[in-house]
Amino acid sequence: MLRAERGISRRQLAEALGVHYQTVGYLERGEYSPSLYLALRIAQYFEVPVEVVFATAPFPRIGSGE
Repeated sequence: MLRAERGISRRQLAEALGVHYQTVGYLERGEYSPSLYLALRIAQYFEVPVEVVFATAPFPRIGSGE
């Protein structure tokens, strides 16, 4: 969601992080869990706490009233 909101392509994010663009897709679909190092780098890239990007429980949908 952060990537799309900021108009950043998967390829751009992958290049900034030094990973393959498909890795970004796997992360977004929940098919891959990043290393702690990669999770911290993603949070740093977006300048947010790591908990904003990754959590052990799903976040409620925005506007769902939960």
